[in-house]
Amino acid sequence: MTRMRLRLTFPPHLIQEPIVYRLVKDFDIVINIRRADVKADYGWMALELDGEEAQLERGVKWLKEKGVQVDPIERDVISP
Repeated sequence: MTRMRLRLTFPPHLIQEPIVYRLVKDFDIVINIRRADVKADYGWMALELDGEEAQLERGVKWLKEKGVQVDPIERDVISP
């Protein structure tokens, strides 16, 4: 089992999409939402993701393909 900490930033057209649900259901990833702020036109989430390394990689690739900005978090700081 591998753990990954990410900040996801959602563009306006994805705010209403069930992105986190799809990560859980389609990629068999366990999600822990650490922080989030979602408005009508913008949103972000700080998540811990647990799963098999290959599944996590597939899930992150899918997020990026959907248009979600994915940034790694190191010790509660977003890494460049």
